[in-house]
Amino acid sequence: MAGAQENSKWDSYNGASPLIALYNSFHPLTAEMEALIDSLTFPVSFRKNRYIISPIDRNRYLYLILKGVVRGFYKESGTEITSWICQENEIVGTIRNLWTAEESDEYLQAIEDVELIAIPHELTTMLYKNFAEANIIGRKIMELHYRGANDRGFICQIPSATGRYKHLLRAFPWMINRVPLRYVASFLGLRLETLSRIRSGENKKA
Repeated sequence: MAGAQENSKWDSYNGASPLIALYNSFHPLTAEMEALIDSLTFPVSFRKNRYIISPIDRNRYLYLILKGVVRGFYKESGTEITSWICQENEIVGTIRNLWTAEESDEYLQAIEDVELIAIPHELTTMLYKNFAEANIIGRKIMELHYRGANDRGFICQIPSATGRYKHLLRAFPWMINRVPLRYVASFLGLRLETLSRIRSGENKKA
C-alpha cells in the first residue's frame, strides 16, 4: 500500500519526480539516485500571495519551481526588502540557515499561484555523501546561482535608478512584464513612483 502511495504522487508528472529530469540535464543520474529522489521529494502548491516559508518556520526544504514566480524578502522597520525573484525551473529556499536548524528572518512568498517540488535537506545531504555525480550536479547548479547573485549584487551597486532598470532588462528581462511593479521596485531599491516614471520614459524612447 505504501508503495502505491509513493507512485501515485507522481501520476501527474509522467510517473517520476520532475527533479530527476532537471538533475539529469546537468549530469546523468544512477538508478539508485533516481529512486531516492522519487521517494523523498514531493509536490506542493501555494496560492498567490501565500508564504511558502516565514521566520516562524524551520528550514527543512529547498523547492524546485514548476509553475509560477516566487520572491524572497526581509522586513526592515516595517518595509519589505525583496532580495530575489525566481521563476520556473529554478531552485529556491532560505539562504541564511541552509541545511541547518537555525532561525532565519527571510520570507519566501508566492507572487503567482505556484506548483513546487519540495526537496528535503536530508536528501541533498544523502546524495552528496553517497554519489559523486551529485557533487557535479551541485557544482553546476551553484554556478548558476552564483551568476544570478552576481547580477543582483551588481544591480545594487549601480548609482543611477535608470541604470538599475536597464541592467534588470538585460539580466532578468522576464521580470518587468510578469512581476508586479511594487516587487520589482523593491528588488531594485527604488520607490514605485520612480520605477514607473523610468519605465514610462524608456517605453516612449523605444
